[in-house]
Amino acid sequence: MSSKIDSNDLKILETLKRNARTPYTLIAKDLKISEAAVRKRIEKLIRLGVIKRFTIDYELENEIKAIVMIKSTPQISTPEISKKIVKIQGIETVFETTGDYDIIAVVRGINISEINKTIDEIRSVQGVVGTTSTIILRTWY
Repeated sequence: MSSKIDSNDLKILETLKRNARTPYTLIAKDLKISEAAVRKRIEKLIRLGVIKRFTIDYELENEIKAIVMIKSTPQISTPEISKKIVKIQGIETVFETTGDYDIIAVVRGINISEINKTIDEIRSVQGVVGTTSTIILRTWY
């Protein structure tokens, strides 16, 4: 089987990104291919590491989300620091980035106190030299 990603694969990825529970039959109908073909394509995307996991995206009514931009010291590798940060309770996602900040983390909590606790834990990770945080007011999809 070819390891190239084609336009149908990209359409499958876009559909699953919007709703990971979209039935294969619906995807097949939209792409005008068989359900078996959709299943094989998704298996290929998983095997190639393009699809890393199937997950849910949720939002609780009173939940607070924040973005924490993190500067690190060059003495400790960014991946090493990121691996420690992603294990902290309240961390949703960790990104390694270019620019003024080396790492960006998305943090979730039920109140500001929880967000602050998570930020304090990030700051205690060896290699973190500074953070800048911002609260997310609204998310658009």
